[in-house]
Amino acid sequence: MSAPLLFRYEGEGEFRTASEYWAKRADLTYVVGETYKLVEHRDRSQSSHNHFFALISEAWQTLPDHLLEEYPTAEHLRKKMLIRCGYADERSIVCASKAEAQRVAAFIKPMDEYAVVIVREAVVRVYTAQSQSMKAMGAKAFQESKVKVIDAIADLLGVESDELGRAA
Repeated sequence: MSAPLLFRYEGEGEFRTASEYWAKRADLTYVVGETYKLVEHRDRSQSSHNHFFALISEAWQTLPDHLLEEYPTAEHLRKKMLIRCGYADERSIVCASKAEAQRVAAFIKPMDEYAVVIVREAVVRVYTAQSQSMKAMGAKAFQESKVKVIDAIADLLGVESDELGRAA
């Protein structure tokens, strides 16, 4: 799939490229006479992005002492909550025995301090948080992950989500 091009709606069902640059890009990308589907792409709000990361930082600073071992930094909190909320990549390794699975897990764990490594029987599962960078996660997915992570952190702290949001 090619990168999106910038068009301007002119009314009466007509779209035009937004500038000469985009006209040249369209000529290189599309074939005259062919039909294409345009998909709206909305960039993610920088203020929403900043609000989320400020909220994570504020929430981490209010963690009770007994949770600081599991979440020693705000980044640990964010990534582990992303994993808990399903925004994770999973890799499974099937081992020959339970003992081998324990050794593999011990070997893998130091490779990514944010990963969640789970051993069940002879299977090692490694969960790593999906990137929330603007390039990796679009506006809709970011907003969904933001809401779910905020809700999960509020639940962890025993407060309401909107109370957590106001704090940031």
